[in-house]
Amino acid sequence: MPAGKLYIVPTPVGNLEDMTFRAIRVLKEADLILAEDTRTSGILLKHFEIKNAMQSHHKFNEHQTVESVVRRIEEGNTVALISDAGTPGISDPGFLVVRQCVRQGIEVECLPGATAFVPALVASGLPCEKFCFEGFLPQKKGRLTRLKELSAERRTMVFYESPYRLLKTLQQFVEHFGGERLASVSREISKVHEETVRGTLSELVDHFTAHEPKGEIVMVVSGIDD
Repeated sequence: MPAGKLYIVPTPVGNLEDMTFRAIRVLKEADLILAEDTRTSGILLKHFEIKNAMQSHHKFNEHQTVESVVRRIEEGNTVALISDAGTPGISDPGFLVVRQCVRQGIEVECLPGATAFVPALVASGLPCEKFCFEGFLPQKKGRLTRLKELSAERRTMVFYESPYRLLKTLQQFVEHFGGERLASVSREISKVHEETVRGTLSELVDHFTAHEPKGEIVMVVSGIDD
C-alpha cells in the first residue's frame, strides 16, 4: 500500500499573490483538502482552479475528525490541511491532526508561506532576534495572571487581537507594562488597507481612542529593559 502523507499548506493572509506555486501544486495533487471553513476556502480554490475534494476541519469538530483523517492517510491518501488564512496551527486548527500523525509515524510536511505575525514583527522596528509569540491572550480566566508574568519578559512579545478588544487590551498593557513601553499595532497585513502604527503604549491608546480599529490585528510589544 502506498504511504500517505499530511501536508500543512499556508494560504494568503490578504493578497492572493502571496500564494506560492508549490502550495497550488500540492493542493491540486491532494486526495483531500481539510479546510477550516469550506466556504472561505472555496473562494481561494476556485481562484486557482483547484477542484479537489474538500472537508471541514475546524476547532469545533477537529476532535471528532482527527481519527478519520489519520485513517485515510494510513490507507495511502495525501491530505492537505489549510486554514482560512495563514499557516494552520498558528492560532488556528491543525495541532491535533499533526500530533496524531506524528504519533502514528505518518510523514508530515509543512510548506513555508504566509503567516501574519512575521511581517508585523519585522516591520515593528522592535528587536526581533529573540521574541515570544503569545497569540490570543485568554479572554477571562488566567488573563491577568499571564499579563503579570509577561511584565517581566525581556524578549519582544507578539499578540493577536480582535479589533473590538484592541483598545481594552492596550489599556491593560499600559497598566501592566507601563505607558512608555514601545509597541506597534499592525492591521490588515497584506491587504489594501494595511497599516502599522508605532509608538509608546500610551500613544497607541490615544491613537485608537481617536481612530476606531478595523481588520485583523497583530500587536508587537518590546520586552522590559535590563
